[in-house]
Amino acid sequence: MLSSRLLAASALAAIVAACPLHAETAPVADAAAAEADGLETITVTAQKRKEDLQTTPISISVLTATGLENRHVTSLLDLGDGAIPSLKVAPFFSRPGALIVNVRGVGVLSDSNQPARDQGVGVYVDGVYQGRAQGLGTALFDVENIEVLKGPQGTLFGRNTEGGAVNIVTKKPSGKLKMNATAGIGNYGSNKAEIHLDLPEFANVSLKIDAVKASRDPFVKNPLQGQLGFNSYDKRGFHIEALWRPAANFTADLSYDNSHDETSTLYQQQISAGTGLPASSSGSAAVPANLTAALFKLEPTRASVAAVGVPQQASVGQAEGFRLGLEWQVASHLSLRSISAYRDMTQTQYDNGSASTSMQQGYTSTATFANFAFGRYSLAPFRQNQVSQEIQAVGELPRLKYQAGALYYVERVQDSAQAFNTVRFNDAAGSTYTVLPLDYNAQLVQRASHVKTTSTGVYGQATYTPPVMNDAAHLTVGARWTNDKKNGSLFLVNGAAPIVPVNGVNVQAPVLLNASWSRVDPMVNLAIDAARDVHLYGKWSTGYRSGGANSRSLAYRQFNPETVSMFEIGAKTEFFDHRARFNVAAYTGSYKNIQLDFSGLYEDVVNGVRVATTRTTTDTVNAPGTGHMKGVEAELTLAPVKGLTLSASYAYNHVSIPATVNPFPQTGGVFITVPVPIYQVYTPEHSASGSMDYEMPLGGGQTKLRFHLDGNYDSGYYANYTDSNYDSVNRSVRFAQPKGDAGLVFNGRIALADIEAANTGAKVTIAIWARNLFNEQHLFYKSGSAQAGISGFFNDPRTFGGELNVKF
Repeated sequence: MLSSRLLAASALAAIVAACPLHAETAPVADAAAAEADGLETITVTAQKRKEDLQTTPISISVLTATGLENRHVTSLLDLGDGAIPSLKVAPFFSRPGALIVNVRGVGVLSDSNQPARDQGVGVYVDGVYQGRAQGLGTALFDVENIEVLKGPQGTLFGRNTEGGAVNIVTKKPSGKLKMNATAGIGNYGSNKAEIHLDLPEFANVSLKIDAVKASRDPFVKNPLQGQLGFNSYDKRGFHIEALWRPAANFTADLSYDNSHDETSTLYQQQISAGTGLPASSSGSAAVPANLTAALFKLEPTRASVAAVGVPQQASVGQAEGFRLGLEWQVASHLSLRSISAYRDMTQTQYDNGSASTSMQQGYTSTATFANFAFGRYSLAPFRQNQVSQEIQAVGELPRLKYQAGALYYVERVQDSAQAFNTVRFNDAAGSTYTVLPLDYNAQLVQRASHVKTTSTGVYGQATYTPPVMNDAAHLTVGARWTNDKKNGSLFLVNGAAPIVPVNGVNVQAPVLLNASWSRVDPMVNLAIDAARDVHLYGKWSTGYRSGGANSRSLAYRQFNPETVSMFEIGAKTEFFDHRARFNVAAYTGSYKNIQLDFSGLYEDVVNGVRVATTRTTTDTVNAPGTGHMKGVEAELTLAPVKGLTLSASYAYNHVSIPATVNPFPQTGGVFITVPVPIYQVYTPEHSASGSMDYEMPLGGGQTKLRFHLDGNYDSGYYANYTDSNYDSVNRSVRFAQPKGDAGLVFNGRIALADIEAANTGAKVTIAIWARNLFNEQHLFYKSGSAQAGISGFFNDPRTFGGELNVKF
């Protein structure tokens, strides 16, 4: 398997060998482009105006609606297979309801489940910032493009875009009667249905209605009768949008969406037992002979049935929101815009995906199953609402293009956490076990916090074309001032108000957060039109992620913002009469005050006084010194003959982080003052994606045969950024952190498209699709060590199905 994987990876690498950056990553020519016998023109809104991707002097990757369809993308989580190199999307640990989104190695290093902590990559839907990682896994509505802006976007997009921004643009009401409906089924009991209906314009109002539903049974069955399995989903949503055009130069765009997302956690498998619990020749752990092997076994390959059955229910995310967009074309050269939005989100999180690993790890330390409880159920309900108001002025003079605006954003977030065991062995042999009572109200609330964030920003950017070099040079300068304020408290610890020492006296009261930060993020960009289809640029920009406090810390420990400063050079080119496109960029930059999490059983409360606790806590500290990042990204797209499109992209991303002192004690309760090595997580050093699309007319009508195949490779990444233990005397790692496996995943689709339904005007498309076509398996997430035992999560198995689409 390894040799075949390497051969396939080598073949994919050969396709992209000529390229180093950029992306549209799976930019697939649509029917109109194919008929034009060349590459399609891709329009982006990365600079708050509609522009050709090729003339926009920043690093952007775009997935079009066709690309999403070909890859059978249901939600952002499906982009985790590597469709866009430099973008990494992954679930937060085992929870697909909360996503980690990183670009160029910047975004989230660890915990995305913190109310007073923000993401490092901004996700926007039709210009509205999505404040939380929770809710990002919902089903996508009728998407026009997903634009991935790489590198700091601190000027036009603002706070929390130090890694980049993901800009999702949906299709607007057309004012014409149109329908696009799809129904499909697949393996693992999957089904999908969606309808997008445009109604005719009436009284200057155009209306569009979208409804989507997608569900799938668990990948891993739960042996406990009546309990949900692992890695299932049920997503459904509704969206309605009205576009009012009372005059030729004014539009009002009002929309409402409601999404429901039920998921079950991923299943964490115990891959190896480690030296503490050696494996027998049969693959089962070397435990007492009378221990039932079915209850205690290693799982080095992807499991279809969990090793032990435990209580498990769906985590439910509910999100809804309103958006009002206004645009007034004051003059031919000036447009004023307003985007007002309100969003509300709740997310329950029921996580019992680590039951098998906790059972085996627990046996390692106790050597008996007598009254041993395991199956730690982690409950973390989350609630958030946000209000935002942005105004924009976008204009153009003979030699000057400009954008200016202001943003006001208020967010309120609250969370709580409970963790308790759900099953217990009845005897020392572990032959039987009992499900414990599951009265959630009787369980201790171990922590609860809330925070209000208020962010205000003002920005401006202008591009000047001087009367030199035949107007081939363009200088862009911009800046944004932002003020972030956070007020909140950690108001429950172990079921009661926290107890903290104040001037030597223990006081029981909420631990308060009251902090604010101001920041100016500049940007300078020099672009040169070297030829009609050759555009060069050099860019310097900065971005930051706001500070906050760690709600897993008994002291609600505060931390400061982290910042990125990046230099980037790039080229965007087209040749062979617009049959070939090659975009490349290289970057280098600095990374300061990086927010790092450390966990332990002690807490630095105040003034250096450490208070012991039996509850594992987490502190966030800002790494000392300066980290560095560098990378190269490239994209090549070819349309050598009519109907055939070949695409390949590659990214090299490297991030180094300063060694940092762990504030918690290690083995024996000893505090280690020597900085420990830090790994960059959720960032494969090498990643690549390639695709082939072919469209062939059938007969004399409009029916076409369409074929799509894509392959996506990454070299593996760390999921945890510290080693299990560090020897401060010898300055060496005792238990090295494992790195996730390299992976190469293929997806495919074959469609008989645009079949004319007689006398109806409708067109029908019949398609079959597959994700992970060759059922490749790899551990994308690993934790533990070779000595202590390794556990992790496997990538999704092969899924496939068929779809029927009708359009008129």
